[in-house]
Amino acid sequence: MTPADGGVPPTTQSPLPVDSLDMWGATVGLPEQVEAAVSRARGIDGLPSHDRVENVVVLGMGGSGIAGDVLVAAAAPFMPVPVTVVKGYVPPDYVGTGSLVFAMSFSGNTEETLEAAAAAFEAGASLIVVAGGGELVRLAGEWNVPVVSLPDGIPQPRAALGAMAIPPLVLLEEIGLFPGALQWVDQAVRQLRTRRDELVRPSNLAEGVARKIGRTIPLIHSSQDLGAVAAFRWKAQINENAKCPAFFNVYPELCHNEVAGWGQHGDATRQLITLVNLRHDAEHPQVSRRFELVVDVLREVMADVIEVRAAGEGDLAQLLDLALIGDFVSLHLAGREGIDPGPIPVLDDIKRQLAVGGN
Repeated sequence: MTPADGGVPPTTQSPLPVDSLDMWGATVGLPEQVEAAVSRARGIDGLPSHDRVENVVVLGMGGSGIAGDVLVAAAAPFMPVPVTVVKGYVPPDYVGTGSLVFAMSFSGNTEETLEAAAAAFEAGASLIVVAGGGELVRLAGEWNVPVVSLPDGIPQPRAALGAMAIPPLVLLEEIGLFPGALQWVDQAVRQLRTRRDELVRPSNLAEGVARKIGRTIPLIHSSQDLGAVAAFRWKAQINENAKCPAFFNVYPELCHNEVAGWGQHGDATRQLITLVNLRHDAEHPQVSRRFELVVDVLREVMADVIEVRAAGEGDLAQLLDLALIGDFVSLHLAGREGIDPGPIPVLDDIKRQLAVGGN
């Protein structure tokens, strides 16, 4: 597998004691995966005209669904039509002939996405499928709708962030709804390469953050839009890769509820919870001030307070920069406990029981 296919630069070796699916290699290969995703998305036939699209809906779950969150954070503020992400079985009632619907599924067999995509197609929406095969690609052929395929060799949906998130941005530019997408993707690739090269060196930022978190439970705070997506990504990656609890919340909302909840049990929380603040350049000035005020309140009830700052030009670059740092942090957390980050047997078991109607 080559870097152009979303693979791993050949000089890197996983430092993890157990890594059966080479999640380390897939993480190291994110910059190349993002770059390759552009080529896979360009020149797709059957796209709707700009004038036909009244709204955009992204269907997807888990590691595929976060592609929609990236689109909302990086592209929606610049688009002339609204964007909605659906992580469930049913698309909004307004989906119809004026809707452009992206159906995202790494496996092509995600039951929620299959059901929602079928409903959107029946409602007359323009559908675009991004999938690695499975029933969704079969249905796309039956429906005669465009498909963006995924490269081989990506071990898990959560390792396909670039392959899943970038094609909708490129296609929206081709349709005329998100001018400048390729420029922002280029900026993101540059930052990802810079950050990746830092994070594969000894004694790096991600290794240090994982060491500070240790066996505590991370609580990730960030601010709306790109920060919220990055914070959710950290939480989910720590859950799946390190197999441990993690939680997140978002400014300014958390200043209207969560902060009041730290008024009790500080003797317990300071042993159990580490606060991780994800910062970026797009913060509202008042949100920046809120970070300072909340840290003053929470420092006494946390095991530690860690700050991680994004780098790069533009929202997409900074979002993916934070995501890459979090991916490496989750792998180091797994490595510290000798946990294999790849397999997720509890999630696979739930899917199997649903498929056979088990309890």
